Amino acid sequence: MAKVTEVKDVKEEKESTERLPLEGIRVLELGTLLAGPFTGRMLGDFGAEIIKIEAPDKADPMRQWGQQKDGEGLWWPIQSRNKKSVTLNLRTEEGQNIFKELVKEADIIIENFRPGTMEKWNLSYDELIEINPRIIMTRTSGYGQTGPYHKRAGFGSVGEAMGGIRHITGFPDRAPSRIGISLGDTLAALFATIGTLTALNERHFSGKGQMVDTAIYESVFSVMESIVPDYLLAGYIRERMGNILPGVAPSNIYMTKEGTYIVIGANADGVFKRLCEVMGRPELFIDPRYHTHHARSDNMTELDQLIEEWTKTQETNELLEMLAEKGVPSGRIYSAKDIVEDPHYAARDMIIKTEHPVLGEFPMPGVVPKLSRTPGKVKHVGAETIGKDNEGVYGKLLNFDEVKLKELKKKQII
Repeated sequence: MAKVTEVKDVKEEKESTERLPLEGIRVLELGTLLAGPFTGRMLGDFGAEIIKIEAPDKADPMRQWGQQKDGEGLWWPIQSRNKKSVTLNLRTEEGQNIFKELVKEADIIIENFRPGTMEKWNLSYDELIEINPRIIMTRTSGYGQTGPYHKRAGFGSVGEAMGGIRHITGFPDRAPSRIGISLGDTLAALFATIGTLTALNERHFSGKGQMVDTAIYESVFSVMESIVPDYLLAGYIRERMGNILPGVAPSNIYMTKEGTYIVIGANADGVFKRLCEVMGRPELFIDPRYHTHHARSDNMTELDQLIEEWTKTQETNELLEMLAEKGVPSGRIYSAKDIVEDPHYAARDMIIKTEHPVLGEFPMPGVVPKLSRTPGKVKHVGAETIGKDNEGVYGKLLNFDEVKLKELKKKQII
């Protein structure tokens, strides 16, 4: 068994003398599960104060998603890291009024409810900017805040389907497949984060907030490369192609001597030449069937067969070393086990550990991207108890005393 690489412990991390980039920015995070909370996670990684608001009678289902250990969900501590946890019943007028008081003290609101929900609660953007003209409201939904579909429920899976990625995912002789993660939600969160930071920067000049409208299907569609001009200008509809990329070769998975699959991407002319040299087949590069990008595309199947005939004669580790020495992009297809044992992940602080109150030492992905002077950091896991920070947030931010807090709790407002 390979030696498990030591992962970085947050407690041992040298404290940065620099401010985190988003310190001083306060975010109210509404919504549940993925797209909205993932946006909050990314802002929190870089120092924003994230106040996650859950209904007192209905916690975020993410608390129980994923694998479990000792009754604790293993996804929640990652998704809600660096966040404060408060409860508030937004279905009541008193809860709505308390939220409006929080809005006065905030910079950003993140929500991912179905369009119309905030309006139903008397918390529309138009109402909130009257309270705080500088507020930025980031709204993520399946189809956006406008358009004929905007009121439809829209999960990430539906956004992936409508955005086009499900149509081209899988093998041509099988039904469309899904990718093994919630890609639609994650892409929406990435675009929502970009939009939020863009609006935040613009506010420096105008002094005004604005609404950021992110749709899951549009976020997926935005990464779909040239499928629209391919269709409208060339009459071509990209279909499922399995492990290959249409028109790009060689770029596939190839079996090694032990039956392990590796990825080789050698589609650029210079890289393909180096691959041929590693294979001991330099003549393949000058063969008119493979000499140009278009020629390799036209003869993709035959070329992939030639390459795999060779990789099947090679031990995996030695093969990858040879390819790396020649500058041919290649790598194993990693499982979680491979990831935690890889020294490069460790060197880049991509698996960190922090303390969980129930589970003890808790490993999770590091912060992305890396900033040279003011890198982000994970200060703590997500609150294991719903409303853990009620007293701290409501007491300090809104000056609610103990009597007020007890009254709100009794009335199930918090």
